[in-house]
Order: sequence, then C-alpha cells, then structure tokens
Amino acid sequence: MNEVKKPHEKELFGHPIGLYVLFFTEMWERFSYYGMRALLVIYMIAEASHKDGPGLGWTNLEAYQLYGWYVMLVYVISIPGGILADKVLGQRKTVMLGAIILVLGHGILAVEAEWAFFAGLGLIILGVGCLKPNISTMVGGLYKKGDIRRDKGFSIFYIGINLGSLLATSIIGVVVAKWGWHAGFGLAGIAMLLGLAVYVYGQKYIIHVGNKPTVEEKKNDVSLVKIFSNIFKNPVQLTIFVVLLALSIYAGFTFKGVDHWGYGTLFIFLSFVVGLMMMIYKSLETKILKDRFLVLLLSFLLVIVFWGAFEQAGGLMSVYTETKTDRMLFGYLIPTPMFQGLNAGFIILLAVWIANIWAKRKIKNKEASSLFKMATGTIIMGLGFVFMILAVREYEANGSSGMQWLVLAYLFHTIGELCSSPVSLSFVTKLAPVKYASLMMGLYFAATGLGGKVAGILGENSEHLGEYTIFTGIVIFTVVFGLLVIALLKPLKRLTHGAEDTQGTSNEEAEGFELAD
Repeated sequence: MNEVKKPHEKELFGHPIGLYVLFFTEMWERFSYYGMRALLVIYMIAEASHKDGPGLGWTNLEAYQLYGWYVMLVYVISIPGGILADKVLGQRKTVMLGAIILVLGHGILAVEAEWAFFAGLGLIILGVGCLKPNISTMVGGLYKKGDIRRDKGFSIFYIGINLGSLLATSIIGVVVAKWGWHAGFGLAGIAMLLGLAVYVYGQKYIIHVGNKPTVEEKKNDVSLVKIFSNIFKNPVQLTIFVVLLALSIYAGFTFKGVDHWGYGTLFIFLSFVVGLMMMIYKSLETKILKDRFLVLLLSFLLVIVFWGAFEQAGGLMSVYTETKTDRMLFGYLIPTPMFQGLNAGFIILLAVWIANIWAKRKIKNKEASSLFKMATGTIIMGLGFVFMILAVREYEANGSSGMQWLVLAYLFHTIGELCSSPVSLSFVTKLAPVKYASLMMGLYFAATGLGGKVAGILGENSEHLGEYTIFTGIVIFTVVFGLLVIALLKPLKRLTHGAEDTQGTSNEEAEGFELAD
C-alpha cells in the first residue's frame, strides 16, 4: 500500500512543489521591484506637462540623489531583515511580512501625491529588506544536504527572477504610455499582490522550511555586540575607530546639500562596520582564517565597483535613454523602461553559454577562480560604457543617438554580470569564517547597496562634469581596477589557502543572474 505524502513532501517535475511556490512569489516580487525601478528616475524628472501625465518635475541632480540613497537602502536593510529572520521570526514569516509591506508600498505609490511617493518608497525598502535575503535561503532549505537537485532548483528559481524582470520592463512602459505613471506603479502593486497570494496559498508546501530558530540554535549565536566591545581593550583599533567616527560626524555638519546628514549617518555606520571588521580579524584563531578574511574584504571592493557602474542602468542610462536617444522603430516610440529589460533578456539567452565557457576553461586547467571571474566581469561590464561614450559623441554631432549603442552597452553589462555575479556570493560562503557566515552575507548585500549609492553619486556628478566624462571615467576605472586584481591574482589565491579547491565549485548559494543582486 502506497504511503500518502503530506503536501510539503510532494514533487512536481522532479522538484518539491514548494520550489514553484517560491518561484512565482519571487517572480511577481521582482516584477513589481524592477517595474517600479524602471519608472523611478524618469518619473522624478518628468514635468507636470509630460506626455505620460504629471511627474514630480525634479532636477536630474535631485533624482540621482534619491536614486542612490534608495538603491543603497534596499540592500543595507537586508541586514536587519536577515537578523529578524535568523533570531526572531524565521525566514518563512519574515518573507510573508515583507510581501505584505511591499503590497502596501506599491499600492501607496499609485496615489498621485508627493507624500505617497516617499511613503511608498520607504515601505518598499522595508519590504525588500525582509523578503530578499530570506527567500533564497528557503529555496536551499527545500533540499536535504547533498541532494544533487539543489543546484538545478536554484537555476529554476533564478529563471523566475529574470522572467519577472523581463515581463515588467516589457509591459510597464506600454502601460505608462497609455494610462500614465501611476497606472504603472499600480501595475507593480497588482503584481506584488499576486506574489503574496501565491505565497499564502502555497504555505502548506513550504511549512517545513524557514521556521523560527530553536532555543538550541539561539544558544549558538555569535554576539556581535560582545565582539565589538573588545575594541575598548585594543588601543590601536580604538584610535582608528574614534578618528573615523569623528570624521563622520564632522561630515554631517560640513557636507553641502539637503542630504548632508544622510552622508554623516552613512559614514557613522561604515565606521562601526570597520571597527567590527577589525575586531573579527583580531578574534580569528589561525593565519589561514585571517588571510582568507582579508581576501574576502577585497572581494567586497570588487562588488562595490561592479555595482557602482552597473546600477547606472536605472539612473544615468535611464535618463539618457529618455532624453537623448532616438527610440523610434518602424513608426513606434519604444518606452524607456523596455531598454532595462535587455539585461534580463540577454541573461536568459546567454547564461548557459557563459557558464559553459568557464566550465571548459576549468576542464582545460586554465584560470577560472572566483576572483578571476569577478575581475574579468568587472572589466567586460566597464567596457560596455565605451558604447555609451560613442552614443554621447553621436548625440553631440547630430542631436540624438541611435538605440544600437544602448543594446550593445546592455549586452556587455550582461556578459560582465554573468561572469561576476553568480560566483560572488558563493565566494563569500567559501572564505567566510563559519561562525561569521551570516554576518558576511549581510555585508555582501551592504557592499551591493554601497555600489548603488556610488551609482547615484556618479549620476549627480554628470550634471556638472557631463555624461562623456562620467562614462569615460567608468571605463578607465573598472578596467584598471579589474586588471590590478588580475595582476595580484597569484598572491591573492595563495591567501585563500585553497579554499575553492577544498570546498568545491558549487554555485548553489549564488545570487547570480539577477539585476542589481
């Protein structure tokens, strides 16, 4: 007699049904996020008489400022979101909370009022912070340790991510052109509501994963406050921390602009992060752990550089597409958000091909380490801005530039992302000291967020330096920085002490193949 399986034990196409629940939840969440992101900056700079309805009428500088803070906070809030799940609610309930907050946030954005705009963005930041760092963890929890289906499960999950992004950027521009900005924001809200409905309906299929931490698990937690407090026993580290803190507070008082205390607060936060990193380094017992920790911190610099350039897609490149690109094709004006969908489309087309290239290099014993991939991805992505330089030159000569430059730029950006992003988070899991693994994951998201802030700052500077200077600067800096890492590859690999060789090459935890993740 066949044993009747419980809902969470059932499978579909060889995988737990819970995988498809999380697939569609994340697909609709990413639809809402990237749909709104595609509209954000061009809505802020649109005038009251804009063809798509009244915008906020802000200057480009103001729009870039808010965009930078928004992208940064979305990822930095992932740290408390992860802590909330790990220590209090568990991933399953934290994702539910995040989805509810996101529905409210996107819904409020559909209201035509400035207060609703800020309230909606604030709720979206909180919602993504609760949902984003936890839903991927739940995917991993669907499979037992050693289950060979796990990698494929993550691959299926990430198809949902990019499908959501592609659908949003393909549809939402058309909706805005026909019914206005707030219809576009409203569509993003409807998408998130669908995601929440799927998640609520599918609870019986994921009831065994992402639950509250047990008392035993809480006993094994590392106290970050206790680790940081040791700084008061170490004069050198304490001096460095105090100097950084004083400079941060000084910046809050002296920086120009309405967001001067925003920078002050950011620098204070980074001062505490630096202090904590110094004390973690000092607490590590062996030279191997300390060496790996230093390489890990360097990889975070690569992450900041990569996303600082890549996130121009939602900022400077979005404004350039809207205001200076000839978007007419066969008598039809292509909506600006559609161009951001090129990234997701190229990912779906090229992901397997790029993965096979790296696999063949490894089989032939050619260089295919994570650091090499990350540096190579940064260089290729940076070279994509060469086409934006050519676009600017064409605009200056003719008064508009062709779409082909944008297509080529997004192609190179995507190839760079496929080289770098899939291995970045996996690299963290290999090098992070086990007891600090969760914290280092949080810092990875924070580094991604800082990249977003860098993108906003570059956009701001384009207002007085010009787009040509900014695009050229990005090309030079990313290529030089990537080549520097490659030049230092041998000593850096020695400092990892064979971490990648001994721990395998699985990308099962990678956050790859996703815009801005």
